Amino acid sequence: MNLKEFDSQAPAPAEDDGGWGGADPNQGPSGARDLEAVYEIPVQVSAVLGKSSMQVSNLLKLGRGAVVELDRKVGEAIDIYVNNRLVARGEVVVVDDKLGVTMTEIIKSDKSPT
Repeated sequence: MNLKEFDSQAPAPAEDDGGWGGADPNQGPSGARDLEAVYEIPVQVSAVLGKSSMQVSNLLKLGRGAVVELDRKVGEAIDIYVNNRLVARGEVVVVDDKLGVTMTEIIKSDKSPT
């Protein structure tokens, strides 16, 4: 999923309140401009279909067409990580002959902001 697709799913900001839609009265137009600075920070996004463990000797025996059994069932939600932190679960989708991910559940962090 690219950022354009992600942003297209978000509600459009209101025009008269600096783009915050009234969600946070403490954030005004200057807060919106400050937040724009983080939009250009690159993050690593990973969608994990499943995991498997095997010995190196078995790994070296794998060839083209080999099948590696994963710990998930067909149709089971996949994990979505941002910078190695689990942030959501989702489903695999096909978009224009490419694989994508649809987020179905956001995982709330137990950590409180400091």
